[in-house]
Amino acid sequence: MQTIVEVRGISPKMGHLNFIADTARLIGDVKTGNDCSFWYGAVIRGDVNAIRIGDRVNIQDGAIIHCTYEKSQTIIGDDVSVGHGAVLHGCTIDKEVLIGMKAIIMDNTHIESHVIVAAGAVVLENQRLESGWIYGGIPAKKIKKLESDNLQFFIKRTAKNYTLYSSWFK
Repeated sequence: MQTIVEVRGISPKMGHLNFIADTARLIGDVKTGNDCSFWYGAVIRGDVNAIRIGDRVNIQDGAIIHCTYEKSQTIIGDDVSVGHGAVLHGCTIDKEVLIGMKAIIMDNTHIESHVIVAAGAVVLENQRLESGWIYGGIPAKKIKKLESDNLQFFIKRTAKNYTLYSSWFK
């Protein structure tokens, strides 16, 4: 099967030094930055709208990135980690964010920089997640102020580590 798939005459445009696992799929109107990684079973499906991904973004195993036809794109900033099995749909995520495993982020949500979305959280449509907080639950709510050591350890370290991990596969 193809890893890079053209749809309606539009093919994904890749930055430099990206790792794409052989079972990941990048489809249609997808543009990535540099040093990104797309892990096993991840699907980045830009068939109905655009998906834009910054530098040093890791989309972990089984994650799904999609958008809504004629309504919402998905935009992901630099140094974002998207955990295993997470779903991002028609949302905007600023830089230095960690999306936990199996979290769901719905349409027209805006996640500001320096946010952690806990594993399993569900962020409903049209939400704005404020910088400097950890959000969790169903529906997601502020649960704890993000301390600077958590920012360094969880957000920045995870993005940096996934750049390292992907180098093992290149």
